[in-house]
Amino acid sequence: MITDRFLNYTQFDTQSSEESQSVPSTPKQLVFARYLKEELEREGLQEVEMDEKGYIYATLPANTDSDVPTIGFISHYDTSPDCSGAGIKPRIVKNYDGKEIVLSEGIVSSPKKFPELLQHVGEDLIVTDGHTLLGADDKAGIAEIVEAMCYLRDHPEIKHGKIRVAFNPDEEIGMGAHHFDVEKFGCDWAYTMDGGDVGELEYENFNAASAKITIHGISVHPGYAKGKMVNANRLAAEFVQMLPADETPEQTEGYEGFYHLVGMQTNTELGKLSYIIRDHDRQNFEKRKRYVQQCAAQMNDKYGEGTVVAEVNEQYYNMKEKIDPQMHVIDLVLKAMQEVGVTPKVKPIRGGTDGAQLSFRGLPCPNIFAGGINFHGPYEFVSIQSMEKAMQVVVKICELCAS
Repeated sequence: MITDRFLNYTQFDTQSSEESQSVPSTPKQLVFARYLKEELEREGLQEVEMDEKGYIYATLPANTDSDVPTIGFISHYDTSPDCSGAGIKPRIVKNYDGKEIVLSEGIVSSPKKFPELLQHVGEDLIVTDGHTLLGADDKAGIAEIVEAMCYLRDHPEIKHGKIRVAFNPDEEIGMGAHHFDVEKFGCDWAYTMDGGDVGELEYENFNAASAKITIHGISVHPGYAKGKMVNANRLAAEFVQMLPADETPEQTEGYEGFYHLVGMQTNTELGKLSYIIRDHDRQNFEKRKRYVQQCAAQMNDKYGEGTVVAEVNEQYYNMKEKIDPQMHVIDLVLKAMQEVGVTPKVKPIRGGTDGAQLSFRGLPCPNIFAGGINFHGPYEFVSIQSMEKAMQVVVKICELCAS
């Protein structure tokens, strides 16, 4: 049962870490990876293997002699560094009535704050106890893929080609696709099961870059500082003010891009600012990167060369330019959704997925809903019915691909 499978997965703490240089970034991810590999073997999948970095690959063999493309389904098993994934205590709220859900004493999930709850009245919701995330991002996706493979195994009357599945670490820190072996995976195209609510289908994502701003100040006793001190604290604040205040995550939506200040550490002598830069439009994305460099140059003109150093590094690009020439990959999903009673909701991702990087490595890989909502925090929840629908979509894609 998909519910039991998912609840079992939540008991493994698989939080990744941005501070680590190892692969996977945390050794506890390998504990779950080994369990998952053994589970796939128990369920009868073939060519099950896990490499030293924790990437798992497996095959459901074709049951037809027809010439059918090999397709794949991918999910990540790490959970976000933003919230604890240890000691998760999931609870099922049966036949949700549309009212507040008391997660634990003093912690309430309310439809006033999270109106998404109202889209799932009458369904069975899996919630947290308000002290950890749930891990539906992306263990719901894993449960859906594994359950779909078991369903196809048990229903040989449903003809399908060779199906490949893969599960990887470190997606939440942007590293999930870096060590993914596209050649070994051997698919014509694939899908990540890593989206949100029912019906979501995403093949547009942000172009993404990181920006590290280092500000070199000069510390002098404040009583004797005139004409000598360069206060990196104030310069950091000045730099922040140079970026548009209305182009931040909290002020934007849809296709609007932003500059996001994700961290800052400053004292008089040294300031460090960490930004992420996002935009769906490639030209606007390039302008944003240049603007950050221009701001640093203006401050150096004012305070002296080398005072401000801006290091901008690209992270990933909008997969749309790789998917557009192969729209049959999208058409297949749209048809599958409609045939299992799901209304498609095609929308841009205000973020990125492993599929974006994989698409630029030759594996077209749009993103399908997994059902989880309010990711990365204690108010995360997933509808059991949503997971079942996602599993049905996977089965139907495999069936349609062979028809």
